[in-house]
Amino acid sequence: MPAFGVGVVGATGYIATPYRAEIRQSPTDARIVALCARRRDLLEAAAHQDDAPLISNDWRQVVEHPDVNVVLIATPDALHHEAVMACALAGKHVVCEKPIGMNATEAFDMWTAYRDRGLGHFVPFWTRYVPVFQRAREIVQAGMLGEIRAAIYRWHNPRPVSMPFTWRDDAALSAAGSLADVGSHAFDTIRWLLGQEAVRVFVHADVITPAKPDLGAVNLEEALRWGGTHSANDSPQHRRATAFDFADVAFVLEGGAVGSLVLSHAPFLRKGLAPEVELHGIEASLSLDRINGRLMLARGGNPPELLETVVDPGFGNRFARHVFPALRARIAGEPTNHPGLDDGWAVQRFTDACVRSAREGIWTTISDTIVPLL
Repeated sequence: MPAFGVGVVGATGYIATPYRAEIRQSPTDARIVALCARRRDLLEAAAHQDDAPLISNDWRQVVEHPDVNVVLIATPDALHHEAVMACALAGKHVVCEKPIGMNATEAFDMWTAYRDRGLGHFVPFWTRYVPVFQRAREIVQAGMLGEIRAAIYRWHNPRPVSMPFTWRDDAALSAAGSLADVGSHAFDTIRWLLGQEAVRVFVHADVITPAKPDLGAVNLEEALRWGGTHSANDSPQHRRATAFDFADVAFVLEGGAVGSLVLSHAPFLRKGLAPEVELHGIEASLSLDRINGRLMLARGGNPPELLETVVDPGFGNRFARHVFPALRARIAGEPTNHPGLDDGWAVQRFTDACVRSAREGIWTTISDTIVPLL
């Protein structure tokens, strides 16, 4: 298959910048043709790095470019739907950041637009590619734990306490704050590990970080850099986030197992104090510590023992190893286990139910047709 011509929408943000580097390092797979971003200074610098023939502030010019056949969507959540639907109409393959939409209706539109079109699609649920998670999945599938009855996932991604306000803190642009950001990764990992969907949820979600410095329209990289060298008092203006930065999710899976997700971007919920994941089965329990790759196993009333330590060499070039092969497989009509828009929709349904539960204080059923895992 010829090399892909890639257009990047949201090209200069925290997410797309390393993606573009990986694409540049894969010249036999792809070349970057067109870039779109809102800030001209960053856009011109990116074009120089990528040797991109077209730069624009209008994403439509990227989608419509005749030499672009893959579009990477790395904009704020609220801007995904229109661009992805335009890509489908134009017959372009798509890589869309998660969460893929602002709600399940948008996500369903995207999935159905691509489902029967013979077009490639990929959603970056990267946790599936972490070696210690892949090994844990093998252990579950081998039946070592027996029937799984409970799952616990703690995903804390603390940000500096003085980090300024960004679009991720704005509920008008972020699908559901931490619930959709790290929560989409966490729930996709659970459904991938166990091969089950959730059927109902009960959620407390909130904003627990104090008002943040307001520096205007800074991107995440700039905000992290500023927050790492300044105190909150260095800014004369502050703005309180409206998107959730903490959530505690109780869920029930279709097989009857119960679970809990604790999701946070708050600065004072720190990672590494406990294993990230616990899977409790009838025969044994497994804990997964992503930081050091340790898998601990406990049987009966015995104390947990180290089962193995899984070395993590890092993701490497994710586009060469995963994204481009996934696109080619879908274009060829071949089955693939790589995550796509169908998984994005399944996760978005879960997120929508979580948001409703948090707002109404009730158990919420995920009632739409369940999407099977590929």
